[in-house]
Amino acid sequence: MQFETLRIEVADGIVWVTIDRPGKRNALNARVRSELLAAFDELRDRDEVRVVVITGSGDRAFVAGADIAEFAERSPLEQRATMQGRRIFEELASYPKPVIAMINGYALGGGCELAMACDIRVAARSAKLGQPEIRLGLIPGGGGTQRLPRLVGPGRAMRMVLSGELIDAVEAERIGLVDSVFEDAELRPRTAALAREIAEQSPIALRLAKAALRAAEETAMSVGLALERELFITAFSSDDRREGVAAFLEKRPAKFHAR
Repeated sequence: MQFETLRIEVADGIVWVTIDRPGKRNALNARVRSELLAAFDELRDRDEVRVVVITGSGDRAFVAGADIAEFAERSPLEQRATMQGRRIFEELASYPKPVIAMINGYALGGGCELAMACDIRVAARSAKLGQPEIRLGLIPGGGGTQRLPRLVGPGRAMRMVLSGELIDAVEAERIGLVDSVFEDAELRPRTAALAREIAEQSPIALRLAKAALRAAEETAMSVGLALERELFITAFSSDDRREGVAAFLEKRPAKFHAR
């Protein structure tokens, strides 16, 4: 896969998707969004891909937000048109494979929203996160008003969105916005270790587990429990389940084949 704004690396079942606009602090423009959609579409049905890690080039920014210069002169109708159709935020949240956000610097506005749409967020100690759209006379438009309160609670989300404040990685971990914080030099190797641990599991079980966990964000408990039972039976009927149980009883590593 060749892209103008992305770098793609594949190794050991892990795909590293790097947003590569260092001169713009990896800001999201139309090209980045369309190429991210194209890349994830391409990776969706490749059996060798078990886990995707998304990050930004350099050490200054994961994604510093939307490319303000790109939308500065748009009319409201033009802006509405750009926000309709497929959006990378929803695509990541519903993507069938696990997606890890490796936050290596500023994750602001659309960058924070991109990270929140991922399944797991890990951050460098030097990272900063926030939703500063209010300072431009705007509100978050990539899911920030919906995903942020689900992660950190309504009160803290209100404070972050209404003030536009930035928080550091340690505070982000404390309130649940990120899941782990690593020293800057350890960010990539620790993220790779986590991705490898996930990639070793059954692709079928990973897909079903993600579907069940995502459903918990939007459904009543009774509905979620019913879905969980059905997804459990789906996993139970797989060859991977038979291999996993046999490997456990035989005290050996399992070898899953996505069947």
